[in-house]
Amino acid sequence: MNPDDHDGWVHVRGAREHNLQNIDIDVPRDCMVVFTGVSGSGKSSLAFGTLYAEAQRRYFESVAPYARRLLNQVGAPEVDEITGLPPAVALQQRRGAPSSRSTVGTITTLSNLLRMLYSRAGTYPEGAGHLSAEAFSPNTAAGACPRCQGLGTVHDVTEELLVPDTSLSIRDGAIAAWPGAWQGANLRSIVRGLDIDIEKPWRALPRKNRDWLLYTDEQPSVLIKPEEGRVDHGYYGKFWSARKHVMHVLSSSQSDRMRERALRFVQSMSCPECGGSGLRAEARAVTYSDRTIAEMNAVPLAELAGELKRGVGVGAGASAGDNSEAAERIAADVISRVDVLLDLGLGYLSLGRNSTTLSPGEAQRLRIATQLRSGLFGVVYVLDEPSAGLHPADAKPLLEVLERLKASGNSLFVVEHDLDVIRRADWVVDIGPAAGEGGGHVVYSGPVDGMREATNSVTARYLFPTASAPEHEPRTPTGWLRLDGITRHNLRETSVEVPLGVMTAVTGVSGSGKSTLVTQVLAHVVRDRLGTTPEDPDEAVLDLDVQNVSGAEAFDRLVVVDQRPIGRTPRSNLATYTGMFDTVRKLFAATDEAKSRGYNAGRFSFNVAGGRCETCQGEGFVSVELMFLPGTYAACHTCHGARYNAETLEVTYRDTSIADVLGMTVKDAAVFFADVPAASRSLETLSDVGLGYLRLGQPATELSGGEAQRIKLATELQRAHRGHTLYLLDEPTSGLHPADVELLLDQLQQLVDAGNTVVLVEHDQSAITASDWMIDMGPGGGDVGGQVVTTGTPRDVARGEGATAEHLAMWLGR
Repeated sequence: MNPDDHDGWVHVRGAREHNLQNIDIDVPRDCMVVFTGVSGSGKSSLAFGTLYAEAQRRYFESVAPYARRLLNQVGAPEVDEITGLPPAVALQQRRGAPSSRSTVGTITTLSNLLRMLYSRAGTYPEGAGHLSAEAFSPNTAAGACPRCQGLGTVHDVTEELLVPDTSLSIRDGAIAAWPGAWQGANLRSIVRGLDIDIEKPWRALPRKNRDWLLYTDEQPSVLIKPEEGRVDHGYYGKFWSARKHVMHVLSSSQSDRMRERALRFVQSMSCPECGGSGLRAEARAVTYSDRTIAEMNAVPLAELAGELKRGVGVGAGASAGDNSEAAERIAADVISRVDVLLDLGLGYLSLGRNSTTLSPGEAQRLRIATQLRSGLFGVVYVLDEPSAGLHPADAKPLLEVLERLKASGNSLFVVEHDLDVIRRADWVVDIGPAAGEGGGHVVYSGPVDGMREATNSVTARYLFPTASAPEHEPRTPTGWLRLDGITRHNLRETSVEVPLGVMTAVTGVSGSGKSTLVTQVLAHVVRDRLGTTPEDPDEAVLDLDVQNVSGAEAFDRLVVVDQRPIGRTPRSNLATYTGMFDTVRKLFAATDEAKSRGYNAGRFSFNVAGGRCETCQGEGFVSVELMFLPGTYAACHTCHGARYNAETLEVTYRDTSIADVLGMTVKDAAVFFADVPAASRSLETLSDVGLGYLRLGQPATELSGGEAQRIKLATELQRAHRGHTLYLLDEPTSGLHPADVELLLDQLQQLVDAGNTVVLVEHDQSAITASDWMIDMGPGGGDVGGQVVTTGTPRDVARGEGATAEHLAMWLGR
């Protein structure tokens, strides 16, 4: 490959985005180029922040004068020149909270085809009118169930939540959902005025009275007579049932504290009217292949093709007319699209699976499959770790699909850490050598084999190891947590034993039930024994059945470290999440200048009026709306991204403003605050888990799932705890360079050495072999998964059979 051949290369000159050090680089087109390097080295800044951002800017420029007028607000990448760059499509692992109405079917557009199939070729009840395709969508007015507005779930109270202790009387507070203090006493007086006994235990009251007190919409007014010590005059009090009170608080209260309390009495449940389908009765009455569209949406993709083929030629209902040809064509199109999803190892998913339950890797592979059918050629696909969350057995079909995209005349620019994916690349660009200010240089750019000679490359040491890693000696468990008869999702009467006082890796192919077992079942069981509730009500586990539990009493604390964002808005960042920013604000408030001006610690918060910039409300940026295009953000023109007003920025600590502190990396801040114990402890633990390159004020929405998880872990590590804690982690190595994996594993081993138990869902071979015990789930995904295939030390498992054993044996024998 010759970079002087201008027809086949992308030429980048003077790239300075984020930490890129004014680099020049040439990368070939029409092949797979992998961008790698340690976390924070600048590889994403080159692939996404420079190459894709420039392609997007050129697209905006070509759209309309309106878009061009906004370009100065949107901003362009920091680069002198890029030539030879084709149009680009980004397939990122999107962060944040996906829409509750988004599903596998909507992401892949297969839902549109399925609705057309039911509309054109469904079997209608006798005498029923023909329905349009929109009537089969829960997201349209024509199709949405009136009770749940198409969501399929409703949020409602239950007697168990409203009255947790049925031995109490109403006077003693049996109805826990009612307000306290004067309001609660008022309601009890009203109930007594209605001739309902408030002294009897709740369970002794007639069912009719109990239901009325909890659920009625009636609000009778009752005369409350004067009571000694409480009221000295009579008045009329209005009755509120427990349910009506809770719903009123949730719909109208401005108090976060009151809303949080009310949420404790509410749980999500399947809509009783539509059975969770989100559809009106008319749509639920139409069938195809003897299944309703709701039932077809629940079928695993691996079985969907067979169901559709069975329905072709069966014949439509009388009112639908003869549409066998239409059915055949639509079904054939769906089947061909599903085949691609099966190639990507996603056969265990169903079209109705909500996108909020998908891992970032799963969502990205769904978008890859959609692009494969788009027919585009001559474009650059920029991918963000497509192998994330994949078992090694699932990585091969992914690579084959990427090869098909390349064979269609496209270029692939892939940000990746997986060594197997890197080895399959036509060209590799290694950015580094370190993270943050120590990175941003082109360490190597060329064919994979040539990287052997790149002595400055951290990646090369793992890609071409010169010596085998020292073998981990497994610890001996101090006891066992046993769960029998687990039923949840695809776990069906599964039993499992988890060793205590060691590190356990839960493995298996995608969809085998790993995350269900660890982050849902184990978390719920231990929370139940500890008598605690999840911080987020959405984490409450419904429809779980465990027949027997033993050993859970060994734990006195539970920590679930998942990949959910540390905040849903850009206002959240690692400084605020870890609590370190409280210390920083107090330091600024303690300066002589702040005292002379009367500034307290609140003045240095960007979340409240006073010290923040009021133009951007302390966010540092403003929203820019683009007509017919997705909105974007630009730096605030008043504070230029500083978040604070000019007066606040005049106060400095060691000649540094509060905005300058937020702009520091963790590594730099650790030096700056080395003599401030409350701050340095947080910063040290963040560095220990490989996050030294992150800026303190980096918005939570810009963080990857792996980064969010490591911030949570660092927050836990900085706290001094005694006793036996159970740590549950969901793919903690996701998005990590092998060098950073070593750092993380060292921290996890220290947790175990301190007497705790660590259980992690994992695909990374180095993390698995560093564990003391393994629980391999499977044997497949979806309906063919959910069972414990094998358990034992990594060496024991590697001697067995199955996909995990095969790849583990290869890793241990390398």
